[in-house]
Amino acid sequence: MSFGVLGQFKTEESYLAALGELAREGFNSIETYTPYAVDGEEELIPRPATPIGAVMLVAGVTGGASAFFMQWYAARDYPLNVGGRPLNSWPAFIPVTFELTVLSAALAGVIGFLVLARFPRLDHPIFSDGRFARATQDRYFICIKPTRRHSEASSREALLKAGAESVEVLPP
Repeated sequence: MSFGVLGQFKTEESYLAALGELAREGFNSIETYTPYAVDGEEELIPRPATPIGAVMLVAGVTGGASAFFMQWYAARDYPLNVGGRPLNSWPAFIPVTFELTVLSAALAGVIGFLVLARFPRLDHPIFSDGRFARATQDRYFICIKPTRRHSEASSREALLKAGAESVEVLPP
């Protein structure tokens, strides 16, 4: 089984027309590579929502709760009466709780992004195609990954029908 079928398009208009046609035919395992952000691409192939927000929320709540608990535990086991305040004076715990909430959420966001994006990725099957160097210059690429519903042959046929200049099957 291959990584996918890669089609090259010369113009932005042909690229967008091909995306529309592929979306109408039910292809949903599509990756696109363009030299710049193309207006209208998101409407044709909407991307799934990312779980980064939920990961950051859980990490922030966990970090804040653990910071508050750590301070409460330290005040309970090592009581210091400073200025006549109660031993568990929660307003004094807020700055550290806030800082650890933000730190935990930020670290989880960065690590979650790197994991979900599969970084660092030093090699990718798409780099084996010599034409791909033009993806940062003046060509538009659509890669269809094979699924149970769409084989390599049907993906190749759909890209050719959509007007691709050239179509190649990428090795795994």
